[in-house]
Amino acid sequence: MEFNLKALANRRRLAIITFVKIKREVTVGEIAEEIKLSFRSTSKHLGVLAAAGILEKEQRSAQVYYSLGGNLSEPARRIVALL
Repeated sequence: MEFNLKALANRRRLAIITFVKIKREVTVGEIAEEIKLSFRSTSKHLGVLAAAGILEKEQRSAQVYYSLGGNLSEPARRIVALL
């Protein structure tokens, strides 16, 4: 998967990555509450991060859980390490 730097060019997405990095695994609702953004807007940001391979998602019944991608590219890994 090709790394897209534009996925990280947003303060909300950086806040999401920082929160996921700390918590390891979180739901969309938990992320939305933490960054004080609507569920819908948070989902859009999560979609961008997942498409870029930065986050992985797992559906468990009605909840979707997000975690850091296990196969980050070297540029993505370096940026995430700085957060």
